[in-house]
Amino acid sequence: MTGRTLVTGVIGSDTHIVGNRILTMALEAAGYRVVSLGALTPAEEFVRAAIETAADAILVSSLYGQGELDCRGFRDRCVEAGIGDILLYVGGNLVVGKQPWPEVEKRFTDMGFDRAFPPGTRTDEVIDILARDFGARAEPVRSAS
Repeated sequence: MTGRTLVTGVIGSDTHIVGNRILTMALEAAGYRVVSLGALTPAEEFVRAAIETAADAILVSSLYGQGELDCRGFRDRCVEAGIGDILLYVGGNLVVGKQPWPEVEKRFTDMGFDRAFPPGTRTDEVIDILARDFGARAEPVRSAS
């Protein structure tokens, strides 16, 4: 058991929940406590849930191509709420049209996301990277009050 709490969900007006549900099941099987917000989730709700659960990371999904718009200011919201150091991941079909992934990834890391994952990323890859990122931070595990 990792003892880590993760908030997951599908941001904005996106209703594509299947991939997020598969990720949630894999994360739970890996020992994470997952707070799944489901589809159609405003950015503010991710931040509120992270505060309420003392989450260690937020994982944002978007498949309808509007992730770039929906995720603008996400890190700033976290900073304003006092959780500016939380791990932020985003993944899925984040932009409209075919764009080179390195450019898309840079846009999201420039927005303050620690990691951006392209469409088709395997759940085991996300789990491995989460473990590495938590290990690199060497933070004590936080617990919900």
